Amino acid sequence: MRKIIKAPAQYQQEKGLLGNLSSIVSGLSARSAYAVVDSFILDNYREVIETSFSGKALPLTIGRFAGECSNAEVGRLIGAMKEAGSGMCIGIGGGKTLDTVKAVGYYTGLPVVIVPTAASSDAPCSALSVLYTEEGVFDCYLPLKKNPDMVLVDTDIIAHAPVRLLVAGMGDALATYFEARACFQSGARTSAGGVCSLSALALAKTCYETLLKYGWEARQSAEQKTVTDALEHVVEANTYLSGTGFENGGLAAAHAVHNGLTVLPETHKMLHGEKVAFGTLVQLVLEKVPDEELMTVLAFGKKLGLPVTLKELGITDVTPEKVMAVAEACCKADETIHNMPGGVTSRDVYVAILVADKIGSQ
Repeated sequence: MRKIIKAPAQYQQEKGLLGNLSSIVSGLSARSAYAVVDSFILDNYREVIETSFSGKALPLTIGRFAGECSNAEVGRLIGAMKEAGSGMCIGIGGGKTLDTVKAVGYYTGLPVVIVPTAASSDAPCSALSVLYTEEGVFDCYLPLKKNPDMVLVDTDIIAHAPVRLLVAGMGDALATYFEARACFQSGARTSAGGVCSLSALALAKTCYETLLKYGWEARQSAEQKTVTDALEHVVEANTYLSGTGFENGGLAAAHAVHNGLTVLPETHKMLHGEKVAFGTLVQLVLEKVPDEELMTVLAFGKKLGLPVTLKELGITDVTPEKVMAVAEACCKADETIHNMPGGVTSRDVYVAILVADKIGSQ
């Protein structure tokens, strides 16, 4: 099978980078830029963004992200950008903001610049958008023609973001190695269109090792709102290593469990990476990995504050019907759980969810 490696055309990570945004992106468009910014960032960093473009040759229009990465929001923003005559889309915010802008770039053919303001998921670097319904239920994956033209990470903004977001990003990144390993073993097709290569597996493994080594210290840095080497390393792991790792290594059970969990309204307040972290435990139970590996992942999650039980995911009333609904959603025909070696049934997932929940509770 063909091996394919995909990545952003350019990745930059530096403290204070947002203040130089105009200079960095100016070569991508001779017309104007349209920045889609999530509400929190717009309310707190509008002046920094506007000052960066002030007096420069590249005009900027700013639009506020409505809050959900849905087909309706993508369509709204395409209309706004056409009206503004923009030659470039810039996404500034969290994962759903960025996925929305990537989808806009896909449909318009405009250059895409991604500026994550939290290291909360591996969405920024990938040629993939995850679409949801207006109610927040997983809708579909949208494979894109190419990765973003630029991914620009200001680690000072990351350090000042809520600590929960950084931790959730570690939860998302935690799955990268285990899913890539499963796809490597099964020969499953990855989001990049090939099979997991040695390079992709190495990226994914480095991601996991970086989290174990620097994760706790990075959390402490974020709590103090300071940029340290540990924080820089974990931001890179959450954003680049996990992003390129999952895209070129493949997704498996952990992300399918995340998608399944979205059928329960009580999980909608949980972040993507928090649900993926529990999905990783479910995947390891499905794989019957050695106790030492399972306990290492469980201990990491508990120490960081990631959810390791259904109750911690907001499911206080656990019923067989709810668990089976999640399991069946995990096993839909187009789900990534079918990348697992040996095949998986909804009954397997049902049991694995309950076992993972029991282990986490103990």
